[in-house]
Amino acid sequence: MLEKAGYRKVNSLAQPSARSSVPPFMVMDVVAAAARLEAQGRRIIHMEVGQPAAGAPTAAIAAARAALSSPLGYTETLGRTSLRERIARAYAEWHGLDIDPARVVITTGSSGGFILAFLAAFEAGDRVAVALPGYPPYRHVLAALGCEPVRIETDASTRWSISSETLMAQHQARPLKGVVLGSPANPSGTMMTAAALAELIRCAEDAGITVISDEIYHGLNYAFVAECAARFSADAIIVNSFSKYFCMTGWRIGWMVVPPSLLRPIERLQQNLAISVPTLSQIAAEAAFDGRSELETVRRGYEENREILLAGLPRAGLDSFLPADGAFYLYVDVSCFTHDSLAFAKRMLEEAGVAATPGADFDPNRGGKFLRLCYAGTRADVEEAVERIAHWLRTA
Repeated sequence: MLEKAGYRKVNSLAQPSARSSVPPFMVMDVVAAAARLEAQGRRIIHMEVGQPAAGAPTAAIAAARAALSSPLGYTETLGRTSLRERIARAYAEWHGLDIDPARVVITTGSSGGFILAFLAAFEAGDRVAVALPGYPPYRHVLAALGCEPVRIETDASTRWSISSETLMAQHQARPLKGVVLGSPANPSGTMMTAAALAELIRCAEDAGITVISDEIYHGLNYAFVAECAARFSADAIIVNSFSKYFCMTGWRIGWMVVPPSLLRPIERLQQNLAISVPTLSQIAAEAAFDGRSELETVRRGYEENREILLAGLPRAGLDSFLPADGAFYLYVDVSCFTHDSLAFAKRMLEEAGVAATPGADFDPNRGGKFLRLCYAGTRADVEEAVERIAHWLRTA
């Protein structure tokens, strides 16, 4: 009896912390709901999660297979030297920028990069600006770490990006410590011009605001070339990943480019949080740079899928969406049908067999009027999705 009573007492102490009380990342709930329907034998077209249908480049897979014949131990905490050097060289190839490999940090995906960046740059209580609509984990991780995410609504006048004017207005009302920006952005796919990015970084840093630039969709641009924040500042923290352009989501590997002042703090954090990033993924990621021709073929497929949606959705009855400058998303206005995008997405999944992410995930204020559609799947799936959505909207 005493043992049972003691167990009940200890068990009752295992209560969730306040910091764990963050909203769910709704897209993953949609993935789970879609999987349940597939388990019942339904064929679901996946347009919810930002995941390429293509796999890692052939060279990456070959390098990983070859590495399995040898023991895979820890690497240096900041990452394999050869991978850091290859990433630095990529900045010269892509942007004409001279990046010191010592400033490159290998991370467990961009997710690990954001955690390291937030912990290294901000104290609990610091206010950090994020755009609405925007990637939900920015807000959720900041809140879990004790920071205050400051939501800044965007609109078409600034290509759905934070402007220097809106940032400074928030800072003057109550000081900010940081700002997170993304171009191409998730969920909108919109991009900042080079001039707008340069102006925002200049204003932020003049005001003492740390800039964190999410560049994980670089390489996936259609309207114009995405600019790197490193061109305008050596103090900006850049987060990137092998998940999107390199088609390596499940390998969970990304990187950061950080100012020298944060390098040792980030190294200490990673030593304690992860020791090092999985060695096999690092080996594959370095080889992935040799797969550019394959990856460009995949990118052109996204561009074709984008054109299918831009032409097909208006015929289906969805004729209002944000400019799809880059990434592989279309942020679609569904307000002519609903102001409850969560309920709308559930019905579309169950009745049409098309999985999409409700806009409420990305914008708690106005997201009830939007859906995010990911077009990183196959051409056949995108074409079928348009047909299913059109039929569903006509008959629902």
